[in-house]
Amino acid sequence: MTFSYTQIAHYLRCPRSYRHRYLDGWREKETRAAMIFGRCFEKALESYFCGDDCGAALYREWRAFRDTPFAYKKGETWDRLVHQGVHLLECFAQDNRIRIPHPQQNLQIKVVRELPNANQFIAYVDAVGELDGLHCLMDWKTTTSRYSEEPARLLSLDPQLICYSWMTGIPEVALVVFLRKHQPEIQYLRTSISEEQRAKYGRLVGATIGQIEAARFPTHSGIRFPQNGCVSCAHLGLCLDDQKLIDSSLTLTPGASDLAWLDELVD
Repeated sequence: MTFSYTQIAHYLRCPRSYRHRYLDGWREKETRAAMIFGRCFEKALESYFCGDDCGAALYREWRAFRDTPFAYKKGETWDRLVHQGVHLLECFAQDNRIRIPHPQQNLQIKVVRELPNANQFIAYVDAVGELDGLHCLMDWKTTTSRYSEEPARLLSLDPQLICYSWMTGIPEVALVVFLRKHQPEIQYLRTSISEEQRAKYGRLVGATIGQIEAARFPTHSGIRFPQNGCVSCAHLGLCLDDQKLIDSSLTLTPGASDLAWLDELVD
């Protein structure tokens, strides 16, 4: 079987939800504008490093969804998102802090790790290059919320960055946060992942896959004030046997038990 960071994180969050998604084939409908826009923005970043017109690339990618009935947050529109994206790309170019040599090889890098029992772990790293002259792997994020920078080394606890470091063996990691605000802002955050952290993550992956292969999918309820993870879970309707919730949030993928493992490998 093929596994990814998204799958491991999904199982750790709620094993029952994992079963609904990856075995039964219930996929969340892509209705959030910000999520799709983030993918378009990453395509524009690729164009930037390849020396093409990144603003035009962003508009071209996002234009394909102009008439899609997305769920926009308050104050968001199709036009507002593209304007914010163009401003962020301009700021990014002005900052000029990141270098990606050979972008065709060092952007959206597929990394494969062989695991016991004929399993594989696959990750797609956004970029490997230099931030302020230091070699590191990088992850892009587009959001409206700043990433907390205190206390010191907080970023070193980010499980996705630990996963990427484990997959690549690169200890230096960076998170580049593109903040979609009235005044565009970009955070360049860097930290180091230790060998011990990488080893612990590897053991976590092994233990989690063992649980999955043993078909252990207990309910992990998030209903406990002030923690309410179930409320935001797309699979809540399945747990409550609420057809209205199911219809509004999910779609069933034919043949999911065989192919769903490959659906969310782009982390």
